[in-house]
Amino acid sequence: MQLLRLKITDPKGFRSLQSGFEYVFRREWDLEDDKQQSYEFEPFVCAGPNGSGKSNLLEVLAAIFYQLELLRVQRSFLPSALMPGSDGDGLPPPDVLPDGFELEYLIRVPSGARKSVDKTHAHITVAKLAGQSPEIFWNNSADFNTDNARSIDGVASFDDLPSVGAVGGVSARERDFLLPQYVLGYSSGENEILSLPFFKMRFVQYDEYWNSLKNQLPYPGRPETRLAYMDGSFSQAILLCNLLFHDEGTLFPLIEETGLQALNSFQIIIKRSIEVPRDVAADFGDGHPAVSIDEDSGRAAVNLVSLLDGRIDEESSEEFGPILARLKRCATCRFEDEETDTLYLDYFVNQATKDAFQANFQDAVELFQALQVLLALNLYSVSENLKTDLYRSSSHYVTETVPTLASDERVMRMKHFWVSKRGVKDQVLLKSLSDGEHQMLHSLGLCLLFKEASALFLLDEPETHFNPDWRSSFVTRLKQCFNGASNDCEREMFVTTHTPFLISDSRPERVLVFKNEDRAVSVSRPDYQTLGASINKITMKTFGKKETIGGVAQAKLDALRRRFESDEDKEQILQELNAELGDSVEKITLINSILESMEDAP
Repeated sequence: MQLLRLKITDPKGFRSLQSGFEYVFRREWDLEDDKQQSYEFEPFVCAGPNGSGKSNLLEVLAAIFYQLELLRVQRSFLPSALMPGSDGDGLPPPDVLPDGFELEYLIRVPSGARKSVDKTHAHITVAKLAGQSPEIFWNNSADFNTDNARSIDGVASFDDLPSVGAVGGVSARERDFLLPQYVLGYSSGENEILSLPFFKMRFVQYDEYWNSLKNQLPYPGRPETRLAYMDGSFSQAILLCNLLFHDEGTLFPLIEETGLQALNSFQIIIKRSIEVPRDVAADFGDGHPAVSIDEDSGRAAVNLVSLLDGRIDEESSEEFGPILARLKRCATCRFEDEETDTLYLDYFVNQATKDAFQANFQDAVELFQALQVLLALNLYSVSENLKTDLYRSSSHYVTETVPTLASDERVMRMKHFWVSKRGVKDQVLLKSLSDGEHQMLHSLGLCLLFKEASALFLLDEPETHFNPDWRSSFVTRLKQCFNGASNDCEREMFVTTHTPFLISDSRPERVLVFKNEDRAVSVSRPDYQTLGASINKITMKTFGKKETIGGVAQAKLDALRRRFESDEDKEQILQELNAELGDSVEKITLINSILESMEDAP
């Protein structure tokens, strides 16, 4: 997808973005320039001082697509707390923010719906008035063959989808391909505002599964929702999927900096059953296959993974089957602890292991979605009241109320993740890697995993733990992740940063400079050529810092300058300058001033 324009019309604004905030990401001539050159992935780099509003841009995009996702998934399942009319007024919950916006973007239409080869992108406008649901408008729908649904590649036939009313002239059926396949968020810190809509969607995924389990409905084995926040709980899953499915050439940007050479072994542990109150068990109904009651103790339990389990067919994986059956087929060995109803799957990784995973899962994304479903089941301990509060809350602290389970209480966990590293004799545990290595594997791994998807990536300061060398090569590595990706799946990425290195590797058209003055946020493009600009120039022009040295050194230099201006002994000042401070532009400037004054002295 290609974002064109964003405007905040909510009278209250959104965070630091004031009502009336507007930015045009691509102008007409930008789009023409893009057509003239071959497609190359380029992220938007958002820069500016702390509090300038750059993270709020990512947050509002996440919040907007969260609202659109609620509209899309309500045709299949949506928790009652999020259903329109849950407040009795027929509208979405009042705390869904922002309450007014306009968003324009282009998105590539599947080939089956195109009338001509030169008309490839739908022009979409999403608008929301205060107190109303968002509306989606397909501005150039006349240019496409919207009736030819059955030939649309990768999209369910219109006849196979529920007949849900149109929203702003766009039907629920059309929203399947007029919205991005995925909206993916990542933050190196604790950005609660960015993560909140994703966190809510994680509970929607859990409730969707619980509803299918309780009512014995078919479950597709993947989340229905397209929003995913890739926090630390997904680090192992992201790396695992990449290493099992991608070849060395594809993995190059991931392993070049970190020195990671091979995945040697890992373990997946599945706790099948959880204890539940008797009233919860009774709510499932008599004779439910997932419910068991101990006659002696009277305790009730639910086999939480029963929809994902199944008979192992060692001969064929043609029909793929339930998630756990496929994971068992790929395991080197397995052990089932009947006393605790726990399944242990051990994997010694060689080419045969990779072949098994590739035979049982269509691609790395399908494996990741399977692991995503299992990880979502770890939310089972959250009460209905707490979930309702979370669904309806806009608090920055609501996620802190969600209990963290002890390791042995989780439905799904991964352990003993052993890898080989370049230059290290013995294998190492993944958890023993540095923060910077984890961040590199996580952020680049996310890009590799979804390189073939039409996705919106929202990365909030993904390079905070990198050394200067890694920061200087980060944009290069990002681009390498998407090398060879299909042009039919366009990706959009926004990266916030405080480092000039990312700006130096970006064209000014892809750099957004944020300022927050008089409680009004503005965004502009740099007025100089950023691509290849020096770090000093970017630091001065974009971040407004004229000094090239640290604060302590600058204070010492200023003190020496004052002594020079007070006519103290210049030779002594020069000696102290050379003895106490390293070379810098500021030091050389002061030395030259002192030497010139000595030459001019009578």
